Amino acid sequence: MKTPIHVIFFDAADTLFHVNGSVADIYLQHAIQHGFKQTPDSQALITQAFQRAFRDASPPIFAVTDPLKLKQCERLWWFDIVHNVFYRVGMFARFDEFFEQVFQAFEDPRSWSLFPETHAVLTRLREEGFELGIVSNFDTRLFSVIRGLGIDRLFDTVTIASLSMCAKPASKIFAMALEKHAIDPGEAMHVGDSLRDDVEGATKAGLTGVLLDRTGRAQATGGHVIKTLDELLPLVMVSKG
Repeated sequence: MKTPIHVIFFDAADTLFHVNGSVADIYLQHAIQHGFKQTPDSQALITQAFQRAFRDASPPIFAVTDPLKLKQCERLWWFDIVHNVFYRVGMFARFDEFFEQVFQAFEDPRSWSLFPETHAVLTRLREEGFELGIVSNFDTRLFSVIRGLGIDRLFDTVTIASLSMCAKPASKIFAMALEKHAIDPGEAMHVGDSLRDDVEGATKAGLTGVLLDRTGRAQATGGHVIKTLDELLPLVMVSKG
């Protein structure tokens, strides 16, 4: 990092906060309430089906600007993913009711928890004079989540795929985030848990990419790898010279 870093961007889910339990847990709990017939391997099957459906889905990019239409597009995008999951593991009559409830559940901040170090690290970075932003493929429900988790005021900007009409790892979404801060790519860092979306995407756009690898499984990737956000502090302080 030869150029001093002035702005630090973060991915959102699984970087700053995580779902309470797991996506499969929440799907299963709500599905059972609406008539889904649980089996001993339901949770594992839902996990596998979700990973496949999410991976195969097109990016959450919508050619609309009207807020109401945008939210409808986001909802339909997720409806297709969740429908794909239960098409594979077992459909049930009250699926539409289930989907409405589970879609709202992920907008509820109570479904999420900050990682233990998140608030302190963000606060320290601001105290050190860094500007902070979020660059995420999350949809507009993100705003409710970060408000509820008490970290919204720690960020100067939030750039999300559904409002930007582009998604990580595309360079365009990083360029849009940079424009909000009026800085060059070399003056910014992006931290996230996805090697493809966060590190490779940011690096291709000219930013410094940092992989947050909490499980320690990606140590051989090279570049900047941290296991917790606490490890970001010495890394960025070096960049200040």
